[in-house]
Amino acid sequence: MEGKENLFLALQELRADNTRKQKKGLHFIIASVFVWVAILIIHTSSLPVLTKNLYTFFCSAPLVPLAFLISQIIGVDFQNKDNPLSNLGLLFSMNQMLYILIAMWVYAAVPDKMLMVYAMIFGAHLLPYGWLYQSKTYYVLSVIIPIMVLVVGLCFSMAAVAVLMLLVEIVFCVCLGAENKALS
Repeated sequence: MEGKENLFLALQELRADNTRKQKKGLHFIIASVFVWVAILIIHTSSLPVLTKNLYTFFCSAPLVPLAFLISQIIGVDFQNKDNPLSNLGLLFSMNQMLYILIAMWVYAAVPDKMLMVYAMIFGAHLLPYGWLYQSKTYYVLSVIIPIMVLVVGLCFSMAAVAVLMLLVEIVFCVCLGAENKALS
C-alpha cells in the first residue's frame, strides 16, 4: 500500500511541476485566440463555403509556432523535457488529429456545418488537460464548448460560431491567468 501512496505522491508532484512550468498551457490558449480571429475573418468573408472550410484547416497550421513564440514572451518552459508528463500533453493533442478526420468528412458531406464540428472537436479535446493541469477551467470548458457550439451552430451562421469561439477563448485565457495567479 505504501508503494501506491508513494507512486501517487510522485505523480502529483510531476503534475504540479508541469502545471507550474507550463502555466496550464496558457501559451496554447493565447495562440488559439489568434487562430480563431483568423477563422472569424474567413467566415465573415464572401468566399464560397468550401473555400472558407479549407482556409479554416490552414488556420491551425501556425498554432504550435505561435504558441512557442508566446511561451517565450510569458515565460513558459515550452518542452519541459525534465517532466515525463509533458509527453502526455503531446499525446492529448495528437488525439485531436484523429478527430479532425470527422471534420474532414463533414467538409465534403455537410460543408455548411464543418466549422461547428471543428469547434466541437476543439472543445472536447480539452478534457484530459483538466487532469494534467489540475484545472477546473479545462474541465468545465471541455464540456461547455461543444454544447454551446452545437446550439449556436444549429441556430446561427458559422460566423456566429467563430465569434462564440473567439469570446470563449478570451474568457479561457482570463480564467487560466487567474488559476496561474492562484498558484503563485
